[in-house]
Amino acid sequence: MMRRRTEGGRRGREEAGGTHRYRMREKLVSIGDDYWIEDAAGERAFKVDGKALRVRNTLVIQSKEGKDLYRIQERMLRIKDTMEIEKGEGGTAATIKKALIAPLRDRWTVSIPGGEDWEVQGNILDHEYRIEAGRRERIAEISKKWFRIRDTYGVEVEPGHDDALVLAVTAAIDQMAHD
Repeated sequence: MMRRRTEGGRRGREEAGGTHRYRMREKLVSIGDDYWIEDAAGERAFKVDGKALRVRNTLVIQSKEGKDLYRIQERMLRIKDTMEIEKGEGGTAATIKKALIAPLRDRWTVSIPGGEDWEVQGNILDHEYRIEAGRRERIAEISKKWFRIRDTYGVEVEPGHDDALVLAVTAAIDQMAHD
């Protein structure tokens, strides 16, 4: 059963437990390329537009109808790796920072203006990690084990969260980790 939500970017295939699962490719796009993020049924859900001829790396997450939902831009000249995600209509949606010291596993912080920060922990390079708010609320799980296709991984988003924002965070982390 396909269920549409009216809030910005929340749509996907309902899975057991109400989660939405999407299929993404490693190293989503080269700047200048476009890519479709598919839902669990293999239907196009979101478009990733890699903007060419920019000073900074820029990716735009769009609805399947072509509406800009989020813009991901790399911040230049920072001590820590940082990327900012802007809302399609303007304003900051999230800022992603890589932890300077993470001895046992990769760790990232996603600052949400006016909301609770998200923690990202796990093996980022192998696409086996979780996004959580606080210590107990799971927002998403990212894993390669759901797909047998090479260079493909899944993003499972918990109900009540903005799917497009979670996918934008995942794409930004992928860009930062694999540069």
